[in-house]
Amino acid sequence: MTSNTLNELIAEGVRGRYILVRSDLNVPLDGSTVTDDGRIKASLPVLRKLTDAGARVLVTAHLGRPKGAPEEKYSLRPAVTRLAELAGFKVSLAGDTVGSSAKEAAASLQDGEVLVLENVRFDARETSKDDAERGAFADELVALTGDNGAYVDDAFGAVHRKHASVYDVATRLPSYLGDLVHTEVEVLRKLTTDTQRPYVVVLGGSKVSDKLAVIENLLGKADTILVGGGMLFTFLAAAGHKVASSLLEEDQIPVVQDYLKRAADAGTEFVVPTDVVVAEKFAADAAHETVAADAIEGSGFGAQGIGLDIGPDSAAAFAERIKGAKTVFWNGPMGVFEFEAFSAGTRAIAQALTETGAFTVVGGGDSAAAVRTLGFADNQFGHISTGGGASLEYLEGKELPGLSVLDR
Repeated sequence: MTSNTLNELIAEGVRGRYILVRSDLNVPLDGSTVTDDGRIKASLPVLRKLTDAGARVLVTAHLGRPKGAPEEKYSLRPAVTRLAELAGFKVSLAGDTVGSSAKEAAASLQDGEVLVLENVRFDARETSKDDAERGAFADELVALTGDNGAYVDDAFGAVHRKHASVYDVATRLPSYLGDLVHTEVEVLRKLTTDTQRPYVVVLGGSKVSDKLAVIENLLGKADTILVGGGMLFTFLAAAGHKVASSLLEEDQIPVVQDYLKRAADAGTEFVVPTDVVVAEKFAADAAHETVAADAIEGSGFGAQGIGLDIGPDSAAAFAERIKGAKTVFWNGPMGVFEFEAFSAGTRAIAQALTETGAFTVVGGGDSAAAVRTLGFADNQFGHISTGGGASLEYLEGKELPGLSVLDR
C-alpha cells in the first residue's frame, strides 16, 4: 500500500489545523444505549494522536441507514456520548452535518478538541450515485476545514462504499491512511497472500447468498471451510436432505452443488454440520432438540421444525479443525446466539479460537458482536475486524473505493 500515513501527517505538523477524520461510529443501540462500543474504542487511538498533536479534529461518521434526512433514532448522540466518556479530550456533537450548527461549532473549535458532525447519511448526497451530488456535499465538508485542512480515513467499515465522506473528500484534500484502516488491511493481507496453512475459514450467518463471492474466491485458497448459521441449510438441501422450516434459499441450491463439486478439485474441503439444534419456533424459550443433520424433519416438530444452531457434535468437530489450523478467519455466527439456548455453537467456535495457536481473525459485524455478547475479550483473538462487509469484499478480491482513492 502506497498511501500516506497518519504518522507522516503528524510529522508535517497539525497544530491549529483542521483535520477531517472519517471514523466508524456505526454501533448497535438499545434505545439510546450503546450495546457494543468496540468500534468507538477502535476509533480512539487516531483521534488521540491528532488531539495530542494539537489538531482541531472534525469527525464524520454514519449510524444505521436513514433515508437521506434526519431521524432521531439514527442520531450519533449516543455514540458521541460514549466516545466522550472514553476520551481524554473534549468531544462535542454538532446539531447538523454541514449546516449552521456545524459551521458555528467548527469555527469555535480549539486545538486538541474534537467535533463530531451529525450523521452524514442525514444528507442524501452522501450516498448518491450521482458524482456531482456527492461532490457538492464533499465540497461543503471540506469547506469546514479552511485553507490548510487534511483528510484521514480511519473507518474500515466504510471503505467499500463510494460515498462522499469516504471517497470524494479524499479527492479534494491531502489524504492519509488512518492507523485502524492500515492495521485492517495488513491483517487481511495475511489471509490472501503467504497465508500460513492449514487455513481454516468458518462461515456462518443467515444467507448463503451473502457469502457467494467470498466462497468463490476462497476455493483453492482455504484448506477447509466450516459451514454454520442459517446458510448451512442450503448446503444440506444441496446434499439432498430435507430441512423442514429452516432458513433455505432454494434458488442457491444449484450454486452450492457446483461449489461442492469444484471444491475437491481445488483442494478445499467443505465441512457441513452432522447434527443440528431444531426448535419448535423462532423464540428464545422455544422447545428444542438435537437431531442428525439428515433427519431434521424427524424431530418431534416435524416439518414445522426450524434449525437454530449447529449441534454439539458438529461444534466439537469444528473446534478440532480450528485447533489444528495455523490461520483462521471467522465470519458469521453458527446460530441464533442472541438466544441462550441456541448460542452454544457460536460459543464453541469463539472458545476454540482462543485456544488455538493459529493467527485468528474475527471478521467484524455479527461475529464481533457475538464474541463480546458471549463474554469474550477482544485481546483473546488475533484481530477483531471493525468492518464485516468490507472484510468480506476484500477477501472477495474487490477493489474498495475508500482504499483505492488513497493510493492516487
